[in-house]
Amino acid sequence: MIDPLSLPTEPGCYLFSDDEGTIIYVGKAKNLKRRVSSYFSRHDLDPKTRNLVAAIAGLDFIVTDTEVEAFILENTLIKKHQPKYNIDLKDSKSYAYIHVTDEPYPRVHVARGPDGNGRYYGPFVSARERDDLLRLLKTLFGLRSCRRLPRRACLRAHIGSCSAPCTGRIGEDDYRERVRRAEAVLKGDIAGLIRTLREEMAIFAERQGYERAMELRDQIAALEGLRERQHVDRQKTYNEDIVNYITSVGTVSLMLFNVYKGTLAGKHEYTFDETEGFLDEFLARYYAENEPPEEVILPEPVDDAVAGYLSHLRGGRVRVVVPQRGEKKNLLDLVRKNVEIAFFGDRIKLDELKRRLHLPDLPVVIECFDISHLSGTAMVGSMVRFSQGKPDKRNYRRFRIRTVEGVDDFAAIAEVVRRRYSRLQKEDGELPDLIVVDGGKGQLAAAALVLRELGIKVPIAAIAKREEEVFVPGFTHPLPLDRHEKASLFLQEIRDEAHRFAIAYHRNLRKKTVAP
Repeated sequence: MIDPLSLPTEPGCYLFSDDEGTIIYVGKAKNLKRRVSSYFSRHDLDPKTRNLVAAIAGLDFIVTDTEVEAFILENTLIKKHQPKYNIDLKDSKSYAYIHVTDEPYPRVHVARGPDGNGRYYGPFVSARERDDLLRLLKTLFGLRSCRRLPRRACLRAHIGSCSAPCTGRIGEDDYRERVRRAEAVLKGDIAGLIRTLREEMAIFAERQGYERAMELRDQIAALEGLRERQHVDRQKTYNEDIVNYITSVGTVSLMLFNVYKGTLAGKHEYTFDETEGFLDEFLARYYAENEPPEEVILPEPVDDAVAGYLSHLRGGRVRVVVPQRGEKKNLLDLVRKNVEIAFFGDRIKLDELKRRLHLPDLPVVIECFDISHLSGTAMVGSMVRFSQGKPDKRNYRRFRIRTVEGVDDFAAIAEVVRRRYSRLQKEDGELPDLIVVDGGKGQLAAAALVLRELGIKVPIAAIAKREEEVFVPGFTHPLPLDRHEKASLFLQEIRDEAHRFAIAYHRNLRKKTVAP
């Protein structure tokens, strides 16, 4: 193994290998000696890096003239060796693309990923928006959707939504011009296409080609409607990518927005282990596979060589911007908000519930009870469990009320709560962090009394349907929760799920009762 202190101080790439000679990590450095030595001299390494260092048995390096060259070489080496400890950029969600095929008469259709010939646009976050756009492009420009050109015209050709290249009705050059215009829409250049179409419409109108002019007029109207739906109140002549992230417990949750000339076209979500310099590495890895835009907006400064590396990949200047105020900072905040919702939305709900109900611990496991009956007959109870903010349907339970005569929701709640938790006590099962009952002060009192009799000290609350009031023991009046705030909405979600489950069980029993 090479002594790190013997490495040169020039920029370059270093390669760590294990005892079998397999490359397990590739990194780049402005100063090879300083960077590699830091792995073995620091005591504040994150867990993943500590595991990496423990596995290192060999070290090699390659010197480059500049740090930008080191970026380029690093990606080449990562692609070649697929090292275990480098970031694995597998998109945490799979979104579909619109694929324009590479054929004499190209076809447009939905594709799961860019893995064939032709050109891919996306990915599209909203399937509905993607399908609406695809349908509009096919109809607007008369593009074919058939896998193979048929020998005779299909229904779309007869109703005028396809230019029917199968019949020879349109030449290859004219058809490709239609495809080019559709791709202009997919690239986000709707305004430029509208200007071109207006100019053509004026020419045809002047030459008394009124039928073609009307066709162009309809295309312009459809495109203006599309632009209105996609508009983000930002008129741009260049493309941007916006990156933001949140780190938590050694994990990076990162989101990247693609903005094409002011139109939000898609987003990507990634999760990977937090390591030193992860943002530099992410940008290097991501843009090795995706063409950089003219501008990349980041939440924090990165190494100066990043901009040079991205400019090299693009073949033109790439601006790396870290805004402190204004609309670009607002966009960064928007991306962060989406990260919070996508990756931490359930945790935020739990935190809010803990705070607003003054709970001693985070309510990771919540169980909620509801009673359903029809004029006092076939009375049933339900219990649903939420774990980590999500329904845990494997632990749902149903109860047929055994000890209650007539309509007595208080007694029914008391029965199902007693049956549930006396059984958990016998089986030494895990108690929830919070118990919720559907109802008001009466249901709450009945359930709380049972818990005291069983010696169970678990926080309990009740939520009443009419005003969505929340009651807890020891308070005469409901808690001052607005029905539209996060904690109340989460309780409503849990209560509604318990009610749905109880109603479903009640209906099943009624069907069995009236069945012949």
